[in-house]
Amino acid sequence: QVQLVESGGGLVQAGDSLRLSCAASGRSISSYFLGWFRQAPGKEREFVASIFWNGDMTHYADSEKGRFTISRDKAKNTMYLQMNSLKPEDTAVYYCAARAVLSSEYNHWGQGTQVTVSS
Repeated sequence: QVQLVESGGGLVQAGDSLRLSCAASGRSISSYFLGWFRQAPGKEREFVASIFWNGDMTHYADSEKGRFTISRDKAKNTMYLQMNSLKPEDTAVYYCAARAVLSSEYNHWGQGTQVTVSS
């Protein structure tokens, strides 16, 4: 099993930056994709970004390209999401998730961290 714990959420103003962290533990994630998702009130959960743990492959939702950067620190077994130029519409609960490279679905999820952007 893979355990994921997010941190770093909070209340910020529009235009501010925030960095979310996702600490992974349990089994090795060397052959996993890790991703960030978010869910705003009344909306479905949506994909934000993903990274292949053992490589440099990253993928972003079109709406976040240029503002958000996903990265990981292998030594700390931690993934990050640097969010810049935050907008009120970025307000959501942000989740990190993991899927094995041969799996089509993310089946390991963290508990989520709230990000609120005020205008």
